[in-house]
Amino acid sequence: MSFEEDDQVVLHDEHSEFDGETGTVTQTMESMFGDVTYTISFEDGQEAGVPEDALEAADEDADDEDEE
Repeated sequence: MSFEEDDQVVLHDEHSEFDGETGTVTQTMESMFGDVTYTISFEDGQEAGVPEDALEAADEDADDEDEE
């Protein structure tokens, strides 16, 4: 699954300080080999060069519950 800018995603990277946190895709970059990496913005910073397999689409229902 590919992601677009402004998508909400959950990062799964045990080596990142943002592991398990939900952030927003702020940039997508494609290498000359066709691999796509992402820059994810979090409340306390950002993580660049994140591969697609380290991301999961955030549960949109969780945002809706917060607004109610």
